[in-house]
Amino acid sequence: MSALWTVNHKGVIVTAKRKLMGAVGIAATMVLVGVAAFDASQSTTGTDPSTKLTFMSPSAPGGGWDLAARESQQALRAGGIVNNVQVVNVPGAGGTIGLSQFVGLGADPTNLMMTGTVMMGAINVNKSTVDLSDTTPIARLAEDYEVFIVPANSPYETLDDFIADWKQNPHSVAIGGGGVGGTDHLLAGLVAEEAGIDPGDINYVSYAGGGEVLTSLLSNTVAIGVSGYNEFSDQIEAGNLRALAVSAEEPIDGIDVPTLIDQGVDVHLPNWRGIVAPPGITDAERDQLVAIFEEMAATPEWQDTLERNSWEPALLTGDDFAAFIEEDQARVDQIIEELGL
Repeated sequence: MSALWTVNHKGVIVTAKRKLMGAVGIAATMVLVGVAAFDASQSTTGTDPSTKLTFMSPSAPGGGWDLAARESQQALRAGGIVNNVQVVNVPGAGGTIGLSQFVGLGADPTNLMMTGTVMMGAINVNKSTVDLSDTTPIARLAEDYEVFIVPANSPYETLDDFIADWKQNPHSVAIGGGGVGGTDHLLAGLVAEEAGIDPGDINYVSYAGGGEVLTSLLSNTVAIGVSGYNEFSDQIEAGNLRALAVSAEEPIDGIDVPTLIDQGVDVHLPNWRGIVAPPGITDAERDQLVAIFEEMAATPEWQDTLERNSWEPALLTGDDFAAFIEEDQARVDQIIEELGL
């Protein structure tokens, strides 16, 4: 697949072509290991979500979904809501590999999967045979924002420095981010279009998660990275990375990074994260899961999580969350159809 879809703040559709990059064999091996681990985690008896939960994070360790899953794990345990909570990673293809595996696991309400904005585009761009309508939506938990990030020794001191060089060398400036069609990819295209760069010229390198983007930055494999702020925050604080811009509409408390808008690039893009259960669970099981995450969202532990990670609260549950997912996916599908992809 070689197409990037974007829509800018003016409603203008932007497309870009890219070369797929990555080690398919390694990714396939990681998926098989992850699925085996996920299956093994289900070996204990009982399907009561209040006693046991297993989160599938459809990204590599260190990615945004992984962070959200592990923060939920800690909040559920610390709040005494669910004590036995496990996280298993099944990365690849913007989360669609994990999604495909997840919907085939059966109607066990103790199995959950993290999802979010990234998966919306990946489902269509990767021509996934399953989508989120094949799951049972439980709760949207939070929104966060993307950052453009460079190594500390980068010649790009500011966003203007980066854009000036990008305009001169759009093919040679490698930009690392998550899966094809995901939020990172979309944001890179939006900023390119807004800066007067043909999005078809950008050199976007996709990775399975923020952890891999971090590795590529620190090894100077890519010139700049795009991902969630919290995937880089420790390295920023340690002085190993420098954040050039954040995709929020307004400055965020606790994040000392100027917005794209404040620097003359009229783009902002939130990234939501939420939880779905498998298809086929009962209404009572769905209601029980909704109650678990509504309880978690009200705990001091989760409030601390939001503050510590500079996430925006965005709780939406049950039918309301299902309607949100349907609308979001329909919007993306319409855009891609209009592009003829």
